[in-house]
Amino acid sequence: MKRFTVTLIALFCLFLTGVWANKTSVEIKAPVEVKAGDEVTIILNVSHNGNSKSHHTDWVYLKINGKEVQRWKYDKTSLPPDGNFSVEFKTVATGAMVIEAQGDCNIHGSKGVKSLNIKIIN
Repeated sequence: MKRFTVTLIALFCLFLTGVWANKTSVEIKAPVEVKAGDEVTIILNVSHNGNSKSHHTDWVYLKINGKEVQRWKYDKTSLPPDGNFSVEFKTVATGAMVIEAQGDCNIHGSKGVKSLNIKIIN
């Protein structure tokens, strides 16, 4: 019984340190070249195993040229639509754009910031 308890505590500690952590990740889908004045649709594909009141993506943000333009917030009373889901943002290209996005798991955190550059063409 003592060995079982020690094993259970060790597994719990591994879980807390993130060995089996499921961090939220974001993939950016957008054109890499557009004409000035074109409408640009940016789609963020968010991936996370789990979507329950206790374990879910709690926020996703989108920045354009360093400025946050959209933040989607979730909590136990307003969960994301699924563990893996997409959000969309539309903007007009006035110049080159650096797109950055990140999502966060309420327990394990984030896999980090993703970025994409959009160039202006003639």
